[in-house]
Amino acid sequence: MFSQPRLVDKLERMVDSRPGEPTRARRILIVAICCISVLMVGLDNTIVNVALPSIHRSLHASLSGLQWTIAAYTLVIATLLMLAGSTADRIGRRRVFQVGLVLFSIGSLLCALAPSLGALIAFRIVQGIGGSMLNPVAMSIIRNTFEDPRQRAQAIGWWGGVAGLSFALGPIVGGALVDSAGWRWVFLVNVPVALAALALTALYVPESRARKPRRIDPVGQVLVMTALASVTYAIIEGHSHGWTSPEILALFAASLVSGVSLAVYELHRREPLIDTRFFASAPFSGASVIAICTFGAVGGALFLETLYLQDVRRLSPFHAGLYLLPLAVMGMLLAPISGRLIGRRGSRPSLLAGGVALTAGSAMFTGVTASTAPLYLLAANLVFGIGFGFINPPITVTAVSGMPAEQAGVAAAIASTSRQIGNTLGVAIVGAAISSSVAHAIGPSFTSASHVGWWIVTGFGAGMLIMGLASTTRWAHETARRTAERLCSDPAASAAPAG
Repeated sequence: MFSQPRLVDKLERMVDSRPGEPTRARRILIVAICCISVLMVGLDNTIVNVALPSIHRSLHASLSGLQWTIAAYTLVIATLLMLAGSTADRIGRRRVFQVGLVLFSIGSLLCALAPSLGALIAFRIVQGIGGSMLNPVAMSIIRNTFEDPRQRAQAIGWWGGVAGLSFALGPIVGGALVDSAGWRWVFLVNVPVALAALALTALYVPESRARKPRRIDPVGQVLVMTALASVTYAIIEGHSHGWTSPEILALFAASLVSGVSLAVYELHRREPLIDTRFFASAPFSGASVIAICTFGAVGGALFLETLYLQDVRRLSPFHAGLYLLPLAVMGMLLAPISGRLIGRRGSRPSLLAGGVALTAGSAMFTGVTASTAPLYLLAANLVFGIGFGFINPPITVTAVSGMPAEQAGVAAAIASTSRQIGNTLGVAIVGAAISSSVAHAIGPSFTSASHVGWWIVTGFGAGMLIMGLASTTRWAHETARRTAERLCSDPAASAAPAG
């Protein structure tokens, strides 16, 4: 048996290589380190949902407070994803990745120690800032590590598989932790994992930067944050303040003005945060809407079902997680099947099959009662999960469809941002729809009140299906071709003044 020093020496020899020429073992280790980040960020998208009823009882949280517990995290990630990616390209991917790990672990520790709901929401923001620096930067590190396109595709496939695994593990891990140790452990468990990833990153991940990093766009970043934060706050707090109150109307107006200003401003930048010319491509625009609708449905469904299973059906967090398992497992298992189907037939079959299943699964929940048969609930989650499994892979494929190679990364980043926006809006809109009936008392009245929420989730599924049809037509592909030509050859665009 090897002694500890000999094991360390052996590991060092396995991963050591000449500068610029990492060995296969070191590349695998780098991918594994990057996968840790997607596992943590992905788990925190679903694991916290299972803990919501316990947080509600422990911190005396209102329904809107529970919404903010989810939305604060996803909203920050949505607004900072692209900034984190461009910053990493400029000052160093490893450096930003390490900062993200530190912030994520600090935020997780503070969440675990939060004495009040307000503190928990504030610390979720810290967690979200760290999370925004992990996944997009990890993808950049992987792309930079693997020069061979086939090896790179395999590495990205592993990374995507771990993303699906994190979604599947979230309900079970969260339920087990809440049942055995309490809700605070769904945050505390992140700390040792993040610290281990931090140490491994310092040892084995090489520093890298983009040859021509994109310029930072502070004005565009502020406008994105203002638009998303304003509309989210208005939707979540609209019931308590009054939908026609000056505060809520002002927030909706601020969101609209910021969105319009962003579109106008970005047109005049040489390197915009969001290139609005992309939206002339119907597949790209469709993919953005599909991502928002799909993750709006998933976010809203998880929010509704975890509260229903624990506060109405009186299930333990772990058993509630078991009810969600068919949804998560189908999402994980069908993603690679959908990927192969896309390679053979394009995105359309996956989008249509997923849209039908997502809509049908959502509709099955619209009539649930306090005594609905367990097999029915499991079947509904199974159908919903089939839809999610088929839809998630073609979102990025559709977004980059027809885009020039040098623009594909930016297009994929916008698609990822749309996923987080959808998750945020799904929780906000569904919660707002049921807040008038539920108010502070989440219990038996929640079942009937949740029906309108499930119809909204069904509407998200139907919207996804319609956009899946529209974005995969011949006309749509033609708009993508024209957009790509314009991006490659438009002399006016290349000469546009820098902001």
